[in-house]
Amino acid sequence: MLSSSTEQHSESTPAAFSGDTAELPLETRRVLVQLLLGPALDAQRQSKLWPVLLRDERIVRARLHELFLELVVDHDQQVAFTRQVVDAEADIPILLRKATLTFLQSALLLHLRELLIQSDARGERAVTAREAMIEHLSGFDRDRNADQARFMRQAESAVDKAVQLNLIRKLRGGEERYEVSPTLKLLFSAEEIQALTRSYEAAARQGVGPDASEHTANNQEQT
Repeated sequence: MLSSSTEQHSESTPAAFSGDTAELPLETRRVLVQLLLGPALDAQRQSKLWPVLLRDERIVRARLHELFLELVVDHDQQVAFTRQVVDAEADIPILLRKATLTFLQSALLLHLRELLIQSDARGERAVTAREAMIEHLSGFDRDRNADQARFMRQAESAVDKAVQLNLIRKLRGGEERYEVSPTLKLLFSAEEIQALTRSYEAAARQGVGPDASEHTANNQEQT
C-alpha cells in the first residue's frame, strides 16, 4: 500500500493525461521512468529527481519489485540504478539482460572507468573526446593491418555503443566531447575487472587484435 503521505499527494496531483489512473505522484513516476531507461539516475544529471528518489525510495523499490527488478542506491556516489532480480529457486521472468560487449567495447569501457576514477580523485568531471577514445583503442591494432577502414568502423562502433548504453553523454558544443557517467564505476564488479584485465594482458602477449572473443559485462539493458 502507499503511505498516507503519498496517497494524499497522489490525490492532489492532477492526471498527467486523459484517463490516467496512476496512484503515484508525477515526479515519482518520472523517477521510475528514468531508472527503467537507464543506465542510472544520478544527482548531478537529474538534480530534481534525486531528492524525489530519496523521499520515495521505499515505494520506488516496491514498484520495481513488481517487475522483478532490484533498486540499487549508492548514497556516496549519489547514483541509483536497477538490476535484474536473480533467484535460482524462483521462476522469474527476465526483463533486463546483461549486455554482451566486443573486445574493443569492453576495452573502451574499462578505459572510461579508469578516467572516471582519476577524475573523481581530482574532484573533477570525467570528460573525454571521441578522438581520444579512438586513439586509445588504436593501441589494440598492434599489427596495423591493411584494413584500417574496418578497424576504424569497429572503434567508432565501440564509442557509439557506450553512447547507446548511456555510459557517456555528448556535451553541448561543436566538439565531439563526452562526459562519463558515474554509474560506470558500479557496473563492473571487482571480479569482472580482474578477469578482463587478465584477458587483455593475455591478448597483448599473444598479439590478439580487436576481433577477440566477446565479454559479458555487468551492464544491463532492457529486452
